Amino acid sequence: MINIAIDGPSASGKSTIAKQLAKKLGYIHIDTGAMYRAVALECLNRNVDLDNETACYDVARVSDISLKTDGSIFVNGDDVSRLIRTDAVSQGASKVSKFKSVRELLVDKQRKIAAKKGFVLDGRDITSVVLPDAEVKIYQTADVAVRAKRRFDELSAAGFDVNYDSLFDELVERDERDMNRSESPLVKVADALEINTTHLSVDEVVNLVMGYIESRGLND
Repeated sequence: MINIAIDGPSASGKSTIAKQLAKKLGYIHIDTGAMYRAVALECLNRNVDLDNETACYDVARVSDISLKTDGSIFVNGDDVSRLIRTDAVSQGASKVSKFKSVRELLVDKQRKIAAKKGFVLDGRDITSVVLPDAEVKIYQTADVAVRAKRRFDELSAAGFDVNYDSLFDELVERDERDMNRSESPLVKVADALEINTTHLSVDEVVNLVMGYIESRGLND
């Protein structure tokens, strides 16, 4: 077994592809971004200042975050799978994820999870920080307009009242924050396969990655 690490900007389809790859390979998918979302949700619920690193770290430290194999996420025993997908939590996650102390805490958890191999992890610093020794590294991107439409459709289908223009502006803002933060910024590492998903279907992306794995002789 190997580990597959997928990085890329928000709404580029990382989690969707990671889930499909995990299913195809019989691996376990770990949505690392959901962990930051969980911390942000807890901070919001406790009225914690999202610009206060110490306060956010304290929340992260005492929060029992559990990722299930079915894709659900629990915080302190409560299923927050739907709650962490709101726009407010997305923006909050981008803020708390810039803090070194919070990142170090969650990165340690992520590394321990993946130590046994057979995992597909997606996020923004998986190839560069969390699993720099992953056997397969993917950098997945897409045009921001397409990403905004995907996020709009996803949230609308889930019953959220959202505005496309606002989502577009927030994605641009988040890209800027994620790529330029001082701690573990979003980058494409030299040995990552870059896939632009703007005009590709989910199946096409999955097939590209599977072909890449097979071409390198890494398939079991």
